[in-house]
Amino acid sequence: MTAESNDKASIPQDRFEIRLSGSGGQGMIFGSVVLCEAIGRAGDKNVVQSQSYGPEARGGASKADVVVSSEEIYYPKAMKLDLLLAMTQEALDKYYPDLKENGMLVVDNTLVTEIPDRDHYARPFTRLAREEVGHIMVANVVALGAICALTDIVPLDVLTDAVLARAPRGTEDRNRKAIEIGYNEAMKLKKK
Repeated sequence: MTAESNDKASIPQDRFEIRLSGSGGQGMIFGSVVLCEAIGRAGDKNVVQSQSYGPEARGGASKADVVVSSEEIYYPKAMKLDLLLAMTQEALDKYYPDLKENGMLVVDNTLVTEIPDRDHYARPFTRLAREEVGHIMVANVVALGAICALTDIVPLDVLTDAVLARAPRGTEDRNRKAIEIGYNEAMKLKKK
């Protein structure tokens, strides 16, 4: 099941909370830092980022939150999510209860197979990164491109600039392609 084609998450005047979740090594923290920087560059919203991951550097649970508001942000951690990105089944199982009833659920259906019976956006971010970009390490960037398309959170060109500014030297083309693939995949979902 997918959400209606014309639904776009928009940032309310008070607070919009995003969680990027997966396992350690999937780049959720990198993704949240880049998203936070892009939103900050894009306009008049205040934005903060926080992160949490298990003691295992790779493989443990990982989450990173981005809070956006037109007002001053007094508490930097997400309390009730407006958007949840789950890159693994473990992340979905652990963080889904934090999603608002009308919040947007975005999952990587390469690794997430048991999705709650509700509107959601599912794309194979990891498979697309591996097969179309040539490296699974950009699955997080593919997901960022999808979030950009599904929401009014940040313009595509601003997100692209933020990713390229932080990406390791020599990976610019790979990251640009990953953003475009994620963006285009999400646009296909919206048209259905």
